[in-house]
Amino acid sequence: MKKIAFTLTAVILTAVGCKSNEENLKFTDKVENAHHKQEFLAKEAVQFNLKLEFGGEERMDAKFTILTNSTKGVIEYKNGAKIIFDKDKVFYSPTIPNEKSVRFDTFTWSYFFLFPNKLNDPGTIWNTYDNTEKDHENYVTEKLTFTSGTGEAPDDWYVVYADKTTHLIEKAAYIVSINGGKEAAEKNPHAIQYLEYKAVDGIPMATKWIFWGWQDGKGLTDELGHATLTNIKFVKADTNYFTPGTDFKSK
Repeated sequence: MKKIAFTLTAVILTAVGCKSNEENLKFTDKVENAHHKQEFLAKEAVQFNLKLEFGGEERMDAKFTILTNSTKGVIEYKNGAKIIFDKDKVFYSPTIPNEKSVRFDTFTWSYFFLFPNKLNDPGTIWNTYDNTEKDHENYVTEKLTFTSGTGEAPDDWYVVYADKTTHLIEKAAYIVSINGGKEAAEKNPHAIQYLEYKAVDGIPMATKWIFWGWQDGKGLTDELGHATLTNIKFVKADTNYFTPGTDFKSK
């Protein structure tokens, strides 16, 4: 009888300890655990098709292949044109559909896809955010900023909403400062909503994105665009696939 009582006590203490440890985790750790970051990084590369529309017009329809550590990637368009990136270096085919937006397309959409696994990247700064929206009780919300010199646009910021129960990211407000600067960008913040999560090798992946206008204290406003992600799978990286052709341009 004493042995049974001791066993039950041990089980209860273990359960309480696990719950306490979970409660003490940082916001980013909880979110990354929910998104199975370590399992994701254990894979070599991830591939998916992205169809993106803004204002009722198609903005992109391409296949992405990205190393899970985000150092290299390939965007392949329907016409065979490619964008290839190696860290901050970008190479692209002469037949690329939109040459002006090459760097933006290279890093923006892949970053949104990888975002749940990049919350603790070097240069990230997290602070509490006072969420006063009507449905604030459904979320744990924090604000992300960056140290000077981080990435393409260190003046960008994100307000990240994780589901209070699952800790999966549901939406993230953000600004794009790379073109007009921070002050102008803060007059027109946007948000991405991550929806229709599906498990890929046990790892949750959002298969639908919706883009919105966003206001502090109000949240999502007008719908701006949407994207569907299909054929998401983990693949082996072929070194030659990430090598630009001799006729590729750089930017």
